Amino acid sequence: MSLPDCPAAPETGLIAGRKHALDGLRTVAVAGVFFFHTATESMPGGSIGVDVFFTLSGFVITLLIMKEWLATGRLHLGIFYAKRLARLWPALLALCAVILAAGFLFPASGWGGQAGFVLPAAAYVMNLAHFGMFGDSIAGETLGPTWTLAVEEQFYLVWPLLLLVMLRFWKVRTTAFATVALAAAFVLNRFLLVNAGEPLDRIYNGPDTRADELLIGCALALLFTAVRQGSRLHNALLSVSRWAAPLAGTALLAALFLLKEPDAPGTWFNVFWTVGPTALALLSAVLVGSLVLQPAGFLSRILSHPWLARPGRDLSYGMYLWHLPVYLLLMPLIPALPLRIALTAALTVLLAYASFRCVERPLRRWANKRLDPAVVLSTAEASKAPVAASAG
Repeated sequence: MSLPDCPAAPETGLIAGRKHALDGLRTVAVAGVFFFHTATESMPGGSIGVDVFFTLSGFVITLLIMKEWLATGRLHLGIFYAKRLARLWPALLALCAVILAAGFLFPASGWGGQAGFVLPAAAYVMNLAHFGMFGDSIAGETLGPTWTLAVEEQFYLVWPLLLLVMLRFWKVRTTAFATVALAAAFVLNRFLLVNAGEPLDRIYNGPDTRADELLIGCALALLFTAVRQGSRLHNALLSVSRWAAPLAGTALLAALFLLKEPDAPGTWFNVFWTVGPTALALLSAVLVGSLVLQPAGFLSRILSHPWLARPGRDLSYGMYLWHLPVYLLLMPLIPALPLRIALTAALTVLLAYASFRCVERPLRRWANKRLDPAVVLSTAEASKAPVAASAG
């Protein structure tokens, strides 16, 4: 799908290069989810790592789309989806295969009886299965966390197409404002669901009830795409980020230890599940934006440290996939909670490393080797087009 008359790439470093601080943020977010599942009493708000992931995912994916669009005037949708599958699906299928085989061989283990959860996980519909779209609602147990992957993949079936349509008719900055308006519409949708008395499983897992978090990240990426370095807007954003980043980071850190998501009907339930996810996404967006705006800032330097950035870049996805299956496998074997958590952490990192080295990286490289030349060729053709036109 191509777009005519795309604007020239803005002269800004905001969307260029890899953001190592964001890799470090991934590590912190997955650690929050890990401790939420393994030491809930100590970190009841660890689930906000999911909110951070949604916002960060919308930001990063939209940046990738915009980089290609600015360079070529189009987005190769087939290549986009193929590369995304090559990035995510093999590791998920490997996890499903291991759990299925181990459950078959050792049915009394913590991985026994999981066969019914493999298809919803592998097909990216676990979130829908959580609230009973295909019959009785299921928890998913070892594969339960794959609901977040399902939300993201369902979102990305629609978002690139919608973004390209908006860019066909509007400038990037207008598209950013439209994305914010769309996020607000999904907040209104969640408000209506909450006040209609929909069950928490529906509100928690719905692709529509989480769309605002992803869209907030998308809007931030579009804003940064439109901002030119040294402009008045850039300087204003930079000024705000200097004081907003510590506030957002402190609020999110405090929420890890203090926030317990309400699960019983009442006023706090209604308020939180109407605006809570949006507030967490906005805090995440402020933090993400500040890290990008201030790559040499104190917090960016901490999160860019290799001990945080490298696991976030290479291992965070595998750690997210494997941590709960490992914990549930060890639960009946190791009664002592501290030892169980420590062993879970060690085994999770080892399995995530094995997944990265043996599954994720080889298949990603194979896919990139086959798919990237088409994008490079398109970029070269786009760069030659103006010369050909003037010659004619």
